[in-house]
Amino acid sequence: MNFEEFIKSDRESRNREKFEGTFLDYLEIIKENPDIAKLSHKRIYDMVVSKGIEVLKGEENPKVKKIYGNESIRKYGFFKDDFFGIDKVIMKLVNYLHSASMNAEESRQVLYLVGPVGAGKSSLVEALKKALVDCAPIYSLKGCPMHEEPLHLIPKHLRPKFEELLGLKIEGDLCPVCKYKLLNNLNGEYEKFPVERKGFSIRSRKGIGVVPPVDPNNQDTSILTGSIDISKMDMYSEDDPRIFSLNGAFNVGNRGLVEFIEVFKNDVEYLHTIITATQEKSIPSPGKGSMIYFDGLIIAHSNEAEWNKFKSDHTNEAILDRIVKIEVPYCLELDEEVKIYEKILKKSNFNAHIAPHTIEIAAMFAILSRLSPSAKVDPITKLKIYNGEDIVEKGGTKRIDINELREEAGSYEGMKGISTRFIIKAIDNALSSSEHNCINPLSIMESIIKSVKEMDIAAEDKKKYLAFMQDTIRKEYNKILEKEITKAFIHSFREQAESLFDNYIDNAEAFVNKSKIKDISTGEELNPDEEFMRSIEEQIGVSENSCKGFRADVTSYMFYLIRNGSKIDYTSYEPLKEAIEKKLMASVKDLSRIITKSRVRDTEQAEKYNSMVEEMQNNGYCLHCCDVILKYAANNLWKD
Repeated sequence: MNFEEFIKSDRESRNREKFEGTFLDYLEIIKENPDIAKLSHKRIYDMVVSKGIEVLKGEENPKVKKIYGNESIRKYGFFKDDFFGIDKVIMKLVNYLHSASMNAEESRQVLYLVGPVGAGKSSLVEALKKALVDCAPIYSLKGCPMHEEPLHLIPKHLRPKFEELLGLKIEGDLCPVCKYKLLNNLNGEYEKFPVERKGFSIRSRKGIGVVPPVDPNNQDTSILTGSIDISKMDMYSEDDPRIFSLNGAFNVGNRGLVEFIEVFKNDVEYLHTIITATQEKSIPSPGKGSMIYFDGLIIAHSNEAEWNKFKSDHTNEAILDRIVKIEVPYCLELDEEVKIYEKILKKSNFNAHIAPHTIEIAAMFAILSRLSPSAKVDPITKLKIYNGEDIVEKGGTKRIDINELREEAGSYEGMKGISTRFIIKAIDNALSSSEHNCINPLSIMESIIKSVKEMDIAAEDKKKYLAFMQDTIRKEYNKILEKEITKAFIHSFREQAESLFDNYIDNAEAFVNKSKIKDISTGEELNPDEEFMRSIEEQIGVSENSCKGFRADVTSYMFYLIRNGSKIDYTSYEPLKEAIEKKLMASVKDLSRIITKSRVRDTEQAEKYNSMVEEMQNNGYCLHCCDVILKYAANNLWKD
């Protein structure tokens, strides 16, 4: 590559994108495209929805139906690659932006995100800030510290006519600096006022203002609204705009957004600027200047303890009345939590091998810590139900209602527990201490247990977390591992499972419809094979009295999938999938046990063992984690 040519080419392309003209030139541009003059909330909303919206309906998506019932879930392309398990939170956020974009009351409200540490509040704000940087540049008055909309130049008495000619609504007034420039440098000839095109920038503070928490003993509103240049006070009067330094967060965030980090760590007096910035869309000038028009999304975030403390003080009612609160809880869906860790790990430079179920085990622990205890189900069952998995009560086909569990838990569920950062640090520690450049479920369990023991939390919580990992999750992993090893041992497991599935569906359908089955080989019509069906159903505890209902459920669910154009296989219906897998596992458990535990293998056993290891490698294991996992299995599974 010729670096000089590359640099010059980039510079030329950027120069071509620049625009400098007069207000008259801008009027011609905006006449062709009035959307250029849209307000900040509309700009941010359009930016979000421009990436596409996918509507998932319960009647069309089985998993959505299991988790959300008949409610439709909107997935926004803008958030899909970075945010998981908080679809309802994102829907509330976009609903706020949509209402605000139409100049409804929300456009005069603060968007406030509250939730536990590491739930994604800051990340949601960062996503909006980065997207602003990437969006199309805006036109602004040249030299304006607030890069304001050029239409503010139009006098009030002419605005109705211009609004009619341009097909838009003009809102806002000139800032003191531009007003002074117009009257004194341009003799009021606003059509000659220079206009430029500029983009948003976090680093250059263009359209994006950030307010960090400030020491209460050293709070200065100049961080919000700018200051007075003391060096010029001997030359100009106190209300002369030439002494103003409009570099506060509200000044630079005009036409974009202003972020308040840990907003309620500040004294309430410091936040009074929010009151006028929201309802009146204006902020104070430094010193004795007039109020300045402000157009921007104000977005704040903090943890719940600070919110509770702030709202408990009745003197804060004026600010509370201007807040739209959105709770951002931890993710409670196992599959979505796994995606969060995978996303973060992809951004790191770790290149170690990660064995199957490793991240799943870590995610399982995080979610168990966040779920409220239930009197209806055990923690693992609740975790699976929240993940959209089918759970059949032992001996029957009655499903446990997810809405009943949510009502039992209350709205606070997901607002406390183990954070994403805690799990990622535990994974990083396991990766860093791995001697074989490989981590597996056993090493991640060990790392999490060590991290929990080092936590500075109540003894009761520490005991609960350790019990989750040492008892609940270990037992669940043993079940997963038993399945995994047995699957690897059985050659063509999938084919055998599909064969059992097809056979069962044919028999169950004939039983439900009170018809016969035609033998493919002989053409003979036969009664449904009751003994075969019971051999499958008994694997998951379906009783003699419940088998009719179970068969009816299976066949009706399969017809539902077919009607909706879905392909059916042995994994389509979770209870039947579990029954088929248990049926296959039962037939080889003893042989698998002998081969796994055998120290000295004969030739035939060695071949089968090596074949099993090869199959495990095909499924994502490396030789080292195969060795570790199989040794663990030998000592912990299939005990007499």
